[in-house]
Amino acid sequence: MLPYILNIVYALLLILYLPLIIYKMVSQGRYREGWGQKFGLVPKRESNNKCIWIHAVSMGEVNAAKTLVDQIREDMPDCDIVVSSTTDTGINRARKIYGETAQVIFYPFDFTFAVKRSLSSIRPDICILMELEAWPNFTKICYKRNIPVVVANGRISSGKGFPRYKKIAPLIRPMFGRLAAVMVQDAEYAERFEYLGVNKGKITVAGSLKYDTAEITDKVAGADELAKQLNLSSEAKLIVGGSTGTDEEKIIIDAFKSVHAKYADTRLALIPRKPERFDEVAGLIESQGFSCLRYSRIKSGEYQTTDNDSQSIILGDTMGDLRKFYSLAAVNFVGRSLVPMGGSDMMEAAALGKPVIVGPYTENFTQTIDALKAKDGIIIAESEKELGEQITRLLSDNKYTNSVADNGRQVIIDNKGATKKTIAVVQQLLSQ
Repeated sequence: MLPYILNIVYALLLILYLPLIIYKMVSQGRYREGWGQKFGLVPKRESNNKCIWIHAVSMGEVNAAKTLVDQIREDMPDCDIVVSSTTDTGINRARKIYGETAQVIFYPFDFTFAVKRSLSSIRPDICILMELEAWPNFTKICYKRNIPVVVANGRISSGKGFPRYKKIAPLIRPMFGRLAAVMVQDAEYAERFEYLGVNKGKITVAGSLKYDTAEITDKVAGADELAKQLNLSSEAKLIVGGSTGTDEEKIIIDAFKSVHAKYADTRLALIPRKPERFDEVAGLIESQGFSCLRYSRIKSGEYQTTDNDSQSIILGDTMGDLRKFYSLAAVNFVGRSLVPMGGSDMMEAAALGKPVIVGPYTENFTQTIDALKAKDGIIIAESEKELGEQITRLLSDNKYTNSVADNGRQVIIDNKGATKKTIAVVQQLLSQ
């Protein structure tokens, strides 16, 4: 009876949100493709090879899955791989990095018929859900078909996720109980999954896959070209605000004003997390008395920078270039952390050997923050004032700067290895 009730609830929610979906289709160009696949009309897999279906809800999870895909290719070269995502940005990113080695599809809505259609077309031998993203009908139908469903890089945040799940724990424990294995990032997450119904013997503390994804390097491909395109002089000190969220850019700009008053050769680059906010942030930059240098215009060849742009704030309004910006920075601020949004991935910036600052709201990365704080490998700025002060200190104290950067990078190195632990569990389940 429950699946039918869920289908009715899903249908009502879809009808309720339809005006918003249509609005975003028209105004933002989102949600325009993949509707057939969302209802289960997925291209049939023709091969009879074993198949691993990896689901990554959005771009961050798609990136984190890369080490898994690479390791599967190395250890199980005859396996077919299907990668699904829910968001437009996730699909575009998956096509870019997996398009030649995996079938990329939109994840189906959790309607019973859509899930059944998708599973019948793909015929997976195992399904891997990145971080969590478990749905009742999907897990139940997989369970009935003897398809193991595994959570990789598992986490349930303390901010919104776990409190919400606790309220409905009796309803969702059967769903969690159907999971074949859960590889979590730390022991605290393990306790939360167990509380929600996962058998303790099925939980493995594997660490975060994002440590493995974070490349330890001093040189990022394309970074030198980016520096030329932006006309960054060798003396210029670039401050990067990456993966920023709503209301955060204004705080960063205000902090930058105080820094720029002391260090005239500083530049600021802002890279919002969501593409639909690019125009909004461009308007904010100009409203704060700065000209806005949009990287998309430079990258496309529409605009060429001059010395007159040295006082402009750079807007990173392209996808896939964040690491290049981080690698050029004197200081990296990792966003969605000065406002209560849970934080963004700071491992990538730390792995590049750059000093990293975050705000106080980082519950999405509790284990990583704790590890970095324990080794003095990250700086926490509680406010705009502290952000400006910490940037100023990093620009003026080379010993302090190098210490934070080196310590942060070492934490990333010390925590690598989650991929192999995860693959070992997957191989064991496939052999059964």
